[in-house]
Amino acid sequence: MATVAEVRDEPGQPPALTSLSLAEAAQQAHSKEQIITPFDVSGGFDEEGKPKAIDYDKLVDTFGSQRINEPLLERFEKVTGHKPHRMLRRGLVFSHRDLNLILDKYEKGIPFFLYTGRGPSSDSMHVGHTIPFEFTKYLQDVFDVPLIIMLTDDEKFFHTPKLSLKDVYKFTLQNAMDIIAVGFDMKKTFIFADTEFVDGGFASAFNTNVREMGKRTTINQIRGTFGFNDSNNIAEFNFPAMQSATAFATSFPFIFGSDPKKVAKVPCLIPCAIDQDPYFRQCRDNAPRMGYLKPAIIHAVFLPSLRGSGSKMSASDVDSSIFLSDTDNQIKKKVGKAFSGGQDTAELHREIGGRTAVDVPFQYLTFFMEDDEELERIRVAYEKGEMQSGEMKMACTKELQAYVSGFRERRKAVTEEVRKEFMRPRQLIFKGMPGEKERQDARGRRMRILEEELERLKKED
Repeated sequence: MATVAEVRDEPGQPPALTSLSLAEAAQQAHSKEQIITPFDVSGGFDEEGKPKAIDYDKLVDTFGSQRINEPLLERFEKVTGHKPHRMLRRGLVFSHRDLNLILDKYEKGIPFFLYTGRGPSSDSMHVGHTIPFEFTKYLQDVFDVPLIIMLTDDEKFFHTPKLSLKDVYKFTLQNAMDIIAVGFDMKKTFIFADTEFVDGGFASAFNTNVREMGKRTTINQIRGTFGFNDSNNIAEFNFPAMQSATAFATSFPFIFGSDPKKVAKVPCLIPCAIDQDPYFRQCRDNAPRMGYLKPAIIHAVFLPSLRGSGSKMSASDVDSSIFLSDTDNQIKKKVGKAFSGGQDTAELHREIGGRTAVDVPFQYLTFFMEDDEELERIRVAYEKGEMQSGEMKMACTKELQAYVSGFRERRKAVTEEVRKEFMRPRQLIFKGMPGEKERQDARGRRMRILEEELERLKKED
């Protein structure tokens, strides 16, 4: 078995990444260095013990990804014919792996699909959760492509001792309805929960890819990338293969068709937060060995905690987050207590101005306010001292109340029947979808699978 030092790194990725124990680093709660892993997010601390903002430039260098620069944004607009989303324009979606190749294929008319997901750890999502989904919806609308959303209830169960399978499945169904309320196109979107899908009659190809990925991933690779040790359960070691399998179109023949050679050439673009990158570095490393294309990835920054930009919103910390279930009054109270970049007195603030770089209400406006000119007006006024902290918080409160209110209205329309349809394995409608004969053959295979499952159940009775 290979040692950690022998594990091959992806080109452009520093060797330290595969030998660095991410989870062990995450345990250093008071580390001065920033920690960005799937399990912990912190900007670190300065010499005085005060939390520091997350350094995304450093992450690009450390993770070996590429910055999304102005020429790439110009090409995006030229190829798609759409103005880049505000998160792209403002550098909130800031890093990528092979986005340029996705644009190449789109320009040539080669279809691709989107894949994103969520680990359901609570029954109520916060606005930091919806931001990546809103951006993913924008990509689906712009490119007119199918989308697969993976709800990793099994991973949350494996990794969180206090949660039962019943708990996480309940969270999954509620989260699915919240995600649907973002506004995804049902005809082009399939949502699945791991515990439900992989044990059903449609996951044969998916499970094959899990096994193929698992065979090519060593224990040392998982230890090195995620920092697992002998105290981690065996299910945690296997889960990265599960998360990787969704990045391959061959896992979903009922969507993309059953010709493995043809479907293996369908590219995947994964919009995600930067802390998920370790999972997909493993996936990209092994994909060519399985005869597949490496999935492209596009990274977003974190929506800061109400406490400051040194950490992200957390569902486990009610006071750090704006939940989609919060009332207007709760939002107002929370924003009123948010970390401010204003000065200690109104007089001093008018004299030297506020600090938008650390002001949480202003940071939220960069995520949620669509109007670039109004956002710039607010920034200039605040930094000149012409706008006080209270006024900044009022502007932020208004924007967040409107955002959450709009979500609540859409959420009312998401019934249990709508959720079930989104989560039903079925043929999606998109440009480049399989032909009629191939779809009929696929339906026939699915019918045989269901008939075999019914026969098995009858025998058990």
